[in-house]
Amino acid sequence: MIAILKYNAGNTQSVENAIRRLGYDCLVTDDVQLLQSADKVIFPGVGEAASAMAYLRAKGLDKIILELTQPVLGICLGLQLMCRYSEEGATTGLGIFDVDVKKFPPKDKVPHMGWNTISESESEILSTILPDDDVYFVHSYYAELSQYTIAQCDYILPFSAALQKDNFYAVQFHTEKSGNVGEQILTNFLKL
Repeated sequence: MIAILKYNAGNTQSVENAIRRLGYDCLVTDDVQLLQSADKVIFPGVGEAASAMAYLRAKGLDKIILELTQPVLGICLGLQLMCRYSEEGATTGLGIFDVDVKKFPPKDKVPHMGWNTISESESEILSTILPDDDVYFVHSYYAELSQYTIAQCDYILPFSAALQKDNFYAVQFHTEKSGNVGEQILTNFLKL
């Protein structure tokens, strides 16, 4: 069973629809036992970091996420909350990735919204990405490049498009809105 983490953030419905289109059963839940027993956990999100993190802490989900041993995929806000700190609301994150999340400087349109390519994809979940493949982004904050970066993107400056540490994977772009490329990345994750 695929568990999609239910918390104070949007976008769970479109992720659920994408998983079901791929032929997998999934459940949107904040139930601790279901999260712990799931084959895979997806941590999606559209929203504001401070309020989303406050909800995770209030429900005790912050500690549960850190203890998960199965593959976990953070998407967009999910990636940002898996980092150490976000400038959005001066938010302390889960610290899975020892990385800071910063606001894009206003040198171009912010948020970064639309299709963009990613490069240097170095993970089994990104193994099917070709150099000219585009994925869909909507974000005003970015994770800095780090030792956990498995793909990067360039918008105003280079940033982490995807991160990985042990069983934790995260993508800044929206796999569920990235067409065939996004579906293939989700499939790669679900087959881990």
